[in-house]
Amino acid sequence: MLVEVLFYIFATILIAAALAVIISKNPVHAALFLVLSFITSAAIWLLIEAEFLAIVLVLVYVGAVMVLFLFVVMMLDIKVEEHRRGFTRYAWLGWITAVVVIVEIVGVITARRFGADITRGAAPLPASYSNTQALGRVLYTQYAYPFELAAVVLLVAIVAAIALTTRARRGLKRQDINRQVSVQSSDRVRLVKSMNANKP
Repeated sequence: MLVEVLFYIFATILIAAALAVIISKNPVHAALFLVLSFITSAAIWLLIEAEFLAIVLVLVYVGAVMVLFLFVVMMLDIKVEEHRRGFTRYAWLGWITAVVVIVEIVGVITARRFGADITRGAAPLPASYSNTQALGRVLYTQYAYPFELAAVVLLVAIVAAIALTTRARRGLKRQDINRQVSVQSSDRVRLVKSMNANKP
């Protein structure tokens, strides 16, 4: 009973935070609401005894990806008003996607022909069971190549984010290593004779 109450509480918070991500006008506020969505999702993972996935969701997405996302949003100085001008042209695509997702969720909840009894919770696992070990065995054997491909995609995303933040901007000062190494002492210090040097 307590698990069901906690699930509905976390699910309500998750839905509200997800809606806030979409309707928020400030990109920084949207990123913070996304952090709240990840944390409540991790709490739901904990309710179904998937501790490793919950910890990874908090450490990787909240602790690393969202921090990087916040830095990128703040450094890019995106003109939100300019991007929102043509937003209504693609609103129909968003509504179609939302309807399809809702239909799929309702279909999974109401279906009974899949052979799974959704009215009952998951079977309790023995104390010696480790979902981390089971996940690692599947990830590094059956899905080893997709895992490596995901790592390459993330690497490309990091390089693209760095390239976007270091683009040419007005007033941006860049470091010239060759010029710093080849500098002479005469270029650094200039002796100036004062007019009042001979006066007592």
